[in-house]
Amino acid sequence: MTGLLIRGAEVAGRPGVDVLVEGERIVAVGAELPTVGHTVVDADGGALLPGLHDHHLHLHALAADADSVRCGPPHVRDGAALAAALATAPGDGWIRGVGYVETVAGELDSAGLDALCRDRPVRVQHRSGAVWILNSAAAALVGLDSAVHPGVERDHHGRATGRVWRADTWLRSRLPETGPPDLTAIGDELARYGITGITDATPDLSETSLAALLAAAASRAIPQRLNLLGVALDAAVEPVSGVTVGAYKIVLADSGLPDIDALIATVARAHAADRPVAVHCVSREALLILLAVFAETGNVPGDRIEHGALIPVETLGTLRGLGLRVVTQPGFVAHRGDDYLQRVDAADLGDLYRCRSLCDAGIGLALSSDAPYGPLDPWRVIAAAADRRAPDGRRVGPAERITTRAALDLYLAPLDDPGAAPRVVGRGARADLVLLDRSVADQCAAPTAGAVRATVIGGRVAYAR
Repeated sequence: MTGLLIRGAEVAGRPGVDVLVEGERIVAVGAELPTVGHTVVDADGGALLPGLHDHHLHLHALAADADSVRCGPPHVRDGAALAAALATAPGDGWIRGVGYVETVAGELDSAGLDALCRDRPVRVQHRSGAVWILNSAAAALVGLDSAVHPGVERDHHGRATGRVWRADTWLRSRLPETGPPDLTAIGDELARYGITGITDATPDLSETSLAALLAAAASRAIPQRLNLLGVALDAAVEPVSGVTVGAYKIVLADSGLPDIDALIATVARAHAADRPVAVHCVSREALLILLAVFAETGNVPGDRIEHGALIPVETLGTLRGLGLRVVTQPGFVAHRGDDYLQRVDAADLGDLYRCRSLCDAGIGLALSSDAPYGPLDPWRVIAAAADRRAPDGRRVGPAERITTRAALDLYLAPLDDPGAAPRVVGRGARADLVLLDRSVADQCAAPTAGAVRATVIGGRVAYAR
């Protein structure tokens, strides 16, 4: 069998190491391995690492994001700039905007969005991903006034305000049919960053969305290994190589916390189906409700908290005792930390996107992007975990800083076990690898995606420069 021989790499801090890949596995690691019959890649002393895993992102939202109008910082900072951005959107039909935050033009509703753009149907997503704002033209086209979905916000007269909370699937069903997006560019970008495995954390995947994700994996439009959290508990999933069904995603929306008895029933139903749960928690209240639920249901290995945006220090012992994992996104600190410093209560700033205190408490922690809502580039997230500087240069929760090396390890956990020990380059391991053009020490001194020289997934070169 013809193999792939990576020659003269730095592996686990040792220089001059050869690594031989055959099929999807590493079959030999040593010095001066035979080259005959193999494709040889000279590492030139660069570090060879296990491929990075992004444990929380949204593939279809990433693809849609690429064709959307930017409606928030740093591209748009006030109402006039937002009106100009909407006015210059290409085409003559629907406008899809993303990244809005209230510092731009206040708390938008249909009337407020009409004042900025009324000539075309417009839907603008808040940068949290939790709510869409529709102008009057868009609201009329989707029948917002007569809608019965609980996410449709209404004023005290019962009229739809134009804000729609946590209702992506419902809203999508009322928009013009465009078909599933092509994910090839997303897969290519992930490979350029050295990412070999991803977890799509989109909740409540429709049959159409699930089929599209499976097709993208089967065609290798997404060459990365793919773990899915949004698969329904009773869904039958067609086997596709490299695709796994992960924990069951539950959203505790900050816009309306759930009935605790209903949540207990949902967690129990997931556990009974041999699925751990992955629970979206971005507020103190949501976390405390979840812990109360686990006190009733118990927990199982693999139960995880998504985001953990605000984790009170007094809950750390409980989290460790339950064995819960936390999948968090310190990239948000670098992306929007100035807004946090302005809008988050000073007493809560130390609880934001904890890293060091979770590690010190022995709580399993993994890093991720939450892209497109946070930066996709893992090297930016790693730098943010170590620096925790807002765009304006101020630090947010400096006590939660960790080293870049520690942050890198938090991207190396197994895809199905975030928070576990980092994977290693060794005989018998999967050949999911990233080759850098420099040592690990040099990369950790100044993390950059530009250092990625090649990415190998299942023994195949997915990216090379």
